[in-house]
Amino acid sequence: MSEQQTTHFGFTDVPIEEKQGKVAEVFDSVAIKYDLMNDLMSAGVHRLWKRYTIEKSGVRKGNKVLDLAGGTGDLAALFSPIVGDSGQIVLADINDSMLKVGRDRLIDRGLVNNIRFAQVNAENLPFEENQFDCITIAFGLRNVTDKQKALKSMHRVLKPGGRLLVLEFSQPTSELLSKIYDNYSFKLLPKIGRWTTGDEDSYRYLAESIRMHPNQDTLKSMFEEARFEDCEYHNLTGGIVALHRGFKY
Repeated sequence: MSEQQTTHFGFTDVPIEEKQGKVAEVFDSVAIKYDLMNDLMSAGVHRLWKRYTIEKSGVRKGNKVLDLAGGTGDLAALFSPIVGDSGQIVLADINDSMLKVGRDRLIDRGLVNNIRFAQVNAENLPFEENQFDCITIAFGLRNVTDKQKALKSMHRVLKPGGRLLVLEFSQPTSELLSKIYDNYSFKLLPKIGRWTTGDEDSYRYLAESIRMHPNQDTLKSMFEEARFEDCEYHNLTGGIVALHRGFKY
């Protein structure tokens, strides 16, 4: 009898088939106040990280962009005027609660003419090959169960010449910053979650999931294994966040 395969859910090992449901519970809980929490957790700096991602994407008028784990629509809202009426944004998320919040926000802002919505699993993208000029995933890859499988799926649906950008929490480049960040993540962040959303456990999971995510060089190697080329990363805010980019040729 074979051993049951497990994966990490934060610092806890769980059966692989259970992780997706557990992650869904977290984001069902925090969806409504997700943007408020992002502003509180990063002092608003997450907006600068996302604008930098847009700048490095090379997206232009007429492009087709897939924004995975797009949640509440921050990147989609920034991409929409860039691609224009001749382009298209697909805002995709595996979590129904997050996708509904994002859709409602974008409708309220009148930004749906070139945006469509899709509930998808990044590991098995339901799109034909060579569909997108650019794929972005911001603060979502660490929640994917099989990250390597997801990267390969993204490579498949990119057009030749297309690029993938992954914006994700990473490993601080200095030991002092790392200690400060650990204290903040594990002592203060769950309390902010409790005060703001009434949910301390979900934010403790988010802190743990950040620590379990591959570091900068490991993720770059995973890009290369998925057949991306010219792979690189840019450390932001001392490596607390890193933007990885790779191309399909």
